[in-house]
Amino acid sequence: MDMVTKLGTEKPVVIFSKTNCGISHAISTLIRGFGANPTVHELDELPNGHEIEKALMALGCNPSVPAVFIGKQFIGGSNEIMSLNIRGKLKPLLINANAIWI
Repeated sequence: MDMVTKLGTEKPVVIFSKTNCGISHAISTLIRGFGANPTVHELDELPNGHEIEKALMALGCNPSVPAVFIGKQFIGGSNEIMSLNIRGKLKPLLINANAIWI
């Protein structure tokens, strides 16, 4: 769990993903669309990816990816990100995290 928190707080936006996950790709594309440059950790390409996946599930991610940290806070998965976007709250969150500048 500590490893996930450490990785999740190293940059303004961190996404835990898998290379074959279309939803993870869509969330990354959405965030990039605001001008942010998220750090993406592809769990299926990391030697300790299985351990990270277990830790993400312990945080409440089910499925485990995508899992998004913004501004050093765990935000959640695709449902939470899409909900924030629909309510117009994703962009201000990215601005407050210094992930984008407007």
